[in-house]
Amino acid sequence: MSAWLVSLEGTPAGGHLAMALALLAAFLHALFGALQKGRHDPWLSRAAIDASYAAIAAPFALFAVPWPEPHMWPIFAGAFAIHTGYKFAQAMTYSRGAYAVVYPVVRGTGPFFAVIGAGLLFGEHFTAGQWAGVAVLMTGTFGLAAYNLRTITVDRDTMIPALGWAVLTGAFVALYTTYDAYGIRATADPFTFLTWFFLIDGLFMPVYMWRRWRRLPSSEIGPLMQRGVIGAFVAFFSFGSILLATRLDKVGEAAVLRETSVVFAAGIAWVMLGDRVGPRRLTLMTLIAAGAVIVKLTG
Repeated sequence: MSAWLVSLEGTPAGGHLAMALALLAAFLHALFGALQKGRHDPWLSRAAIDASYAAIAAPFALFAVPWPEPHMWPIFAGAFAIHTGYKFAQAMTYSRGAYAVVYPVVRGTGPFFAVIGAGLLFGEHFTAGQWAGVAVLMTGTFGLAAYNLRTITVDRDTMIPALGWAVLTGAFVALYTTYDAYGIRATADPFTFLTWFFLIDGLFMPVYMWRRWRRLPSSEIGPLMQRGVIGAFVAFFSFGSILLATRLDKVGEAAVLRETSVVFAAGIAWVMLGDRVGPRRLTLMTLIAAGAVIVKLTG
C-alpha cells in the first residue's frame, strides 16, 4: 500500500484522494474534539486517548513497518514538542470554554497560519481566488463562534481566557500541520512516520496526568478508558488521513478543507449535545463550506 500511495504523489488521482482524505479528517477531527470535551476532564480524556493510541501503534511501529531512517529522530523530537504544546493549549481551551464557541475559533485560526506556513516551507502560493475562499471560510467560522457566544449560558465567566487559548491552539494547529507534512515527506514510507508518530506522541500526557488519574473513583476508570480507545481509533484515521493528504497534494489546500470540521462539529453538537441549528447558524456553516469549495476550485 505504501508503494501505491507514493506513486500517486503529485498526480491528479493523488489530488482527488487527498481531497477525500482531508474531508474524512474534517469529520473525524470534529468527533475527536467532542470526545475530548465530553463528560470527563479534558486533561484525563486526552491522556486516555494518547495512552490507547500509543499502545495500539507500538506493535505496528516495532514489527510491521520499516524502521525510521536516522535523520527522522530529530524530526520526531520536534513533532513531540509541538504536539505537547498543542495538547496543553487545547486542554486549557476546552476546560474553560463552551465547545460550540471555542472549537470554531480554533479551526478558523488554523488555516490562515497553515497557508502561510505552507508557503514558507514548501513554496506553495495561493491565488487571489483561494485567499478569498480562506476569507469566506474564516468569516463563517468566526461568525459561528460569535453567534454561539451570544446564545450560550455556560462557561461565560471563563470565556475571555478560553478564547485566548483557542487562538493559541489554532496557531499550534497550523504549526503541527506544516511540520508534520514536512515529517511525513522526509521518510520513504509514510506509514513509518504515522506509526512512530503515534507511539512517541502518546507518551507524554499519560505520564503527566498519572497523579490525577490515580485519584479517579474506580467507577470512572472504565468509561474513561472506553472513551480513550474510541478516541484512539478516531485519532488514527483523523490525523492519519490529513497527514497522508499533505503528502499526496498541497498542504495549504488540505489544511483548509480539513477546517470544514466546524460544520461537522455543529452537526455533532446538534445530535449529541442537543444544540439547535437555526437559519443563522445554517448560513454561517454554508459560508464555511463555500470557502473550502472556492479554495479548491480556484487553485
